[in-house]
Amino acid sequence: MFAGSRPFVIHDADRQPLLSALLHYPTEAPSRPTAFGPYELDVSVAAPLAPGRHPVVLISHGSGGSPLLYRSLSLLLARHGYLVVLPRHPGNSLGDNALADSSENLRNRPRHLVALLDALLADAEFGAAAAPEPVTAVGHSLGGSTVLSLAGGRPTTRSGSPVEVAPDPRVGALVLMAPACGFFLAPGALQQVSAPLLTLTAEHDPLTPDSEIRVALAGVPDQSRISIRTVPNAGHFSFLSPFPRSMHNPQFAPARDPSGFDRERFHRWFPGFILEWIDERRRERGVGGISVASGARGSSSG
Repeated sequence: MFAGSRPFVIHDADRQPLLSALLHYPTEAPSRPTAFGPYELDVSVAAPLAPGRHPVVLISHGSGGSPLLYRSLSLLLARHGYLVVLPRHPGNSLGDNALADSSENLRNRPRHLVALLDALLADAEFGAAAAPEPVTAVGHSLGGSTVLSLAGGRPTTRSGSPVEVAPDPRVGALVLMAPACGFFLAPGALQQVSAPLLTLTAEHDPLTPDSEIRVALAGVPDQSRISIRTVPNAGHFSFLSPFPRSMHNPQFAPARDPSGFDRERFHRWFPGFILEWIDERRRERGVGGISVASGARGSSSG
């Protein structure tokens, strides 16, 4: 199986772009290295979707980020049968970051995911191919806060004001990578979260500290549904796909890792680890897993 790639755009009544996402999905069309800005992805652009029904995964980027920052994970999922939706959050993405650090942004981001999921499931091609089962929502940094809100979390601003977010019952599992859990420290903030939850934290992360994440997630009622794993020596940005050498410089924090951390090696392991976890949650729901190809998992956590 290969990974296909297409843009997915929701338009308003005047046919103006309202929301956009990148879709990665399984295809039988052979892929080839293709330039996407500074990145090279091994994909089949605009290829036909592979036959069958494909479970849906949403991946929400961090504040000021972009869909392409999670390409190592999204492409592996696509090659193993998943339909992956990578939104670009308006007002809080690369080149469009006017709403960063606002309560409006905390309200809007989960709505973006709901709107894109609605549109995808209504699409003549992709909606018909989406598996009729709960979706998995993945988030990094502020994206982790976004998917927690979508699964029933009740965020508050840094000043303690509640942020009204409607949960989406279609979310059946969560994967959080260095999530911004400071928005869920109020009593009862995660009382309504019941989906199984995998969290990866970074040992050296001053932005979303492991200790804060664990305090917040202690508010989930059923702790048996939670798995937390700290990645040794990792930093906050270690979950982003490796950057080309041309983008490495001391001023560009997302490309930097703590001394001795091998991001290339880590990304040969952790997408397969997440894939296995998602597969296992599907088996628990009785819908069957999608097997990981030999060698896809790697052998080290960095």
